[in-house]
Amino acid sequence: MDQLAPTEKYSPFRFFSAEQWSQFRADTPLTLTEDEIDRLRSLNDPVDLEEVKRIYLSLSRLLSAHVEASQLLFRQRQAFFNAQDVVKTPFIIGIAGSVAVGKSTTARVLKELLARWPSSPKVDLITTDGFLLSNEILRRNNLMERKGFPESYDVGALLRFLSGIKSAQRDVRAPVYSHLTYDVIPGEFQTIDRPDILIFEGINVLQPGKLPKDGKIVPFLSDFFDFAIYIDADEKLIHQWYIQRFMRLRETAFRNPDSFFHRYSQLSEDAARAIAEGLWSNINLKNLRENILPTRARADLILRKGANHLVEEVALRKL
Repeated sequence: MDQLAPTEKYSPFRFFSAEQWSQFRADTPLTLTEDEIDRLRSLNDPVDLEEVKRIYLSLSRLLSAHVEASQLLFRQRQAFFNAQDVVKTPFIIGIAGSVAVGKSTTARVLKELLARWPSSPKVDLITTDGFLLSNEILRRNNLMERKGFPESYDVGALLRFLSGIKSAQRDVRAPVYSHLTYDVIPGEFQTIDRPDILIFEGINVLQPGKLPKDGKIVPFLSDFFDFAIYIDADEKLIHQWYIQRFMRLRETAFRNPDSFFHRYSQLSEDAARAIAEGLWSNINLKNLRENILPTRARADLILRKGANHLVEEVALRKL
């Protein structure tokens, strides 16, 4: 049984083509400009205003309904407990998917769209990169070749952060990661202070981990999510996008002498491509198959992309 097959009788999802999905936009206004989209999209990601209209405005409308329902439930719980001093907790949206599939663009576009709702909610965005163990620790434990795998993260710090956010604590800090140095920046943090909505993006955010046999409660990151999105695409396409992005970075960011990957910019094109293929096969493909893809069915919404890097199908979990 493949529950993600549109023809599967017992699937917990409803499936829509991109064209069908676009109709759910209704009267949701377009609040982004082409220049803003240019600023928000990642390298090699062709998302434009038309894609925002087709996919993201309907998604914005759907999320608005979920946030409103969450706020109503909060007020009902206040009345149930007769506790008016209880603080409303942020609505947390998790975004998962492979490297090079477009998670960052989706997260940034959603952040801007949601912040421009008529209610003007406070929306923050955090990526899990800052919660990676430092390169020093990874090297010490022979994990540099497993960077991005579940064991390469400070899971305790991740759970403490999300617990703090969901407990409506003030000034919860998240470590900051540098893609230039390919490492966590010591002593640098991003402070999150009681947002209305938090978008939490990372490749393994839907990873459940191992279940205890003794029945003890073991928290998972997704336990703190109110809505989860998975960005999906065929494995061959993601492979292609990863190699294309690597080769583009070789001509741009990798040329910076301070870049961790500067040495790759000095190689011939064939040698650099061979390095990229090795990184894909030995690290990113393994992580996709072992850890990321198995979490896809745990999402509330799946955006499946086609060869042009644009969404072709949307799967929404049934209520």
